[in-house]
Amino acid sequence: MNWKKGGCHCGAVAYEVLASDDIEVEDCNCSICAKTGFLHLIVPKDRFRLLSGKDVLTAYTFNTGTAKHFFCSVCGVKSFYVPRSHPDSYSVNARCLDDSAFRVVGSYDGKNWERHMETRAAAGAA
Repeated sequence: MNWKKGGCHCGAVAYEVLASDDIEVEDCNCSICAKTGFLHLIVPKDRFRLLSGKDVLTAYTFNTGTAKHFFCSVCGVKSFYVPRSHPDSYSVNARCLDDSAFRVVGSYDGKNWERHMETRAAAGAA
């Protein structure tokens, strides 16, 4: 595992994430992820370091308010957020990582979130 840099389009928001060299991500079909093309690399909060941009981040919540979507107020890019499915983690958009290769290994049925979580729980997955 190595620290990988990422951030928004304009560079105002910059961060590092500790991740494997073989990055595996999930594609979600919920309304916000589908419309923004977000590819999820979920990491515990201790594997994420915000380097700059705290002052330009704008938070957006909807539905239950559990997920905290952080957008750069300068360029509008959401490069990371706190997901509803893992509120003690960050989900980093793999497309916002600098010079990192990744592969999509699964899909997440965010469109049917409640049913999807029930199915995962019944199967013993987190």
